[in-house]
Amino acid sequence: MKNNIAKFIIGLSLMSSIAWSQSAEPSKESQTIKAKNFSLKSTEGKTVSLNDYKGKFVIIHIATTWCPYCNAEAPYLEEIYKEYHDKNVEVLIIDVKESKELVKERVKNRFNLSFPVLLDTEGIVAAGFAPNDVLPELARDEIMLASNLLIDPDGKIQFMSLLDTRNFDLKLIHLKKRLNELL
Repeated sequence: MKNNIAKFIIGLSLMSSIAWSQSAEPSKESQTIKAKNFSLKSTEGKTVSLNDYKGKFVIIHIATTWCPYCNAEAPYLEEIYKEYHDKNVEVLIIDVKESKELVKERVKNRFNLSFPVLLDTEGIVAAGFAPNDVLPELARDEIMLASNLLIDPDGKIQFMSLLDTRNFDLKLIHLKKRLNELL
C-alpha cells in the first residue's frame, strides 16, 4: 500500500497540469464521448450496470480507501445525491482494486452513503475511463483515482475531472455547476 501511495502522490504532482481539470469547461469533444457500459458488484452484493441508469444523469466518482482526496469528497457526493436525486440524478462510487469488506467499512459505512458503492476489483472499468494521453507512466486505473464524471441521460460524458491537487474542488462546485447547466 505504501508503494501505491508514493506512486499516487508522484502522479498527483504531475496531474495538476492536465487538460481535463475541474477548472476547465468541458470541450465539445468530451460531449460526444459515449460512456461504455459496465457491470460491477456493489458492496451489498448486487450487480449494477451503467445501463440500469439509462435516461438519468449519473455522477461517477472513482476512488480507493487510501486516497485522502476521495475520502474528502465522499460527504459532498452524499449531499449531491440527496439534493439532486429527485431531479433524475444518480451517484455512484467505483472503488478500485479493494475488497468488499474494506470498502464497506471505510467508505460505505464510514460516510453513511445512501447510493451504491461499486467494486472494480481489477481496475478495468476505471482504466476504461482514462484519457489516452494522460500520464502514461501510471497504470490506467490509477490515473482515474479521485476523478468525477457526469454522464447525461443519453450516455454521453458531459464532465470529467481528474485530480488537480493545486486546485482541488473539495465541494465539487464545478461538477455541480455543469450539472445545473444541463438540468
